[in-house]
Amino acid sequence: MLIASPSGASAIIRKEFPGKCTHYGLRRKHNFGVWASEFPAFLPKEVENIKDQFARNLASRIDRLPVPLSLTKNHIMSSCVKPKTLSKTSPLVLLHGFDSSLLEWRYVLPLLEEAGLETWAFDVLGWGFSDLENLPPCNVASKRDHLYQFWNSYIRRPMTLVGPSLGAAVAIDFVVNYPQAVDKLIFIDASVYAEGTGNLAKLPKLMAYAGVYLLKSIPLRLYATSLTFNRISWNNCVDWTNVKQKALVIWGENDQIIDSKLSVRLQCELPNAIIQQVPDCGHIPHVEKPAAVSKLITDFVQVDGQVDIPASLACLKKV
Repeated sequence: MLIASPSGASAIIRKEFPGKCTHYGLRRKHNFGVWASEFPAFLPKEVENIKDQFARNLASRIDRLPVPLSLTKNHIMSSCVKPKTLSKTSPLVLLHGFDSSLLEWRYVLPLLEEAGLETWAFDVLGWGFSDLENLPPCNVASKRDHLYQFWNSYIRRPMTLVGPSLGAAVAIDFVVNYPQAVDKLIFIDASVYAEGTGNLAKLPKLMAYAGVYLLKSIPLRLYATSLTFNRISWNNCVDWTNVKQKALVIWGENDQIIDSKLSVRLQCELPNAIIQQVPDCGHIPHVEKPAAVSKLITDFVQVDGQVDIPASLACLKKV
C-alpha cells in the first residue's frame, strides 16, 4: 500500500498505479507522489505509531467504499474491511462500540477468517475512518440508513450482525427496521437499556480498544449526538417480539460498565436467544478473550447458517 506524500520531499517515489473503484467493479488510474507505506493514504498519519502488530495488520486492510445515503441524497466514502473470500454461511458484519472503530476486531477477525467465515468489519457512521467531510447528522435514522445502504450495495444476503456494547443498540434498531437483511444477531456486552448503564462518554481510555485512541476520527462535537442511543430506553421503543432472528448474547463475567443482570434480561426479552458468559473478562471480550469469542461466534454461525450467494457478488472475491 502507498501513502501520498508532500511534493518535493526527497524520499518521494513517483509511481503510477491503478486505484480501485470497488463500486460496480470499476477501475481508474491515478498519478500520485507517494511514500512507501503499509497503510491506506486516507488513514491519519498517527497510524504509523501503532505498536500492536494485529492492529497494524488490520489497518493495512481498511478500504473505503462509496455508500449512497437515501436521507441526504449523497455518498459517504465509508471505511470497512472486506472479506478475503465468500462463504456459504451467513456473512458476518462486525460493528463496533462507542466512539471507536473497526480496529476493535484486530484479534478476532483473523480467527474468524481462519475458520472459513466471510467476515466484514464496518465503521458505524460518525466513527472510525470514513470520510467525514460531508457528514450528515449522526442520529439514529442516519446510522441505520448508512448501514442498510452499505448492506444493500455490497452484501445483499441475510447477514449475521455483530454488535458489541453500543453497537448492539445499532444492531437492534437495524433488525427491527430491516429484518430481511439479518439472519442472526450476536450481542457482546450489549448497551441497549438506559438503566444499568454508565455514561459511555466517561469510559476509561482502555476503551481505546487497541491502544489506538489517538486515531479517533470522530470530531468532539459529535460526542453529544453519540449519546443519543444511550439515552433511549430500548425496551420502550422496540417491540422485542418483532425480532424473530436467532440471537447469541455474549457477556464478560467481570463487566464493570454494563450491569450483568441486563444480559439475562436481554436474553429473556428476545424470543430466540441464548447466552454465553466469558469468564475472567470485562466489557470488551472480543479484545480481552479473542479466542473464546471467536469460537462462540463460529459455532453459532455455522449451525444452520448456509445461505445462497448471488452470482452478482462473485466479483467481490477479486476486489
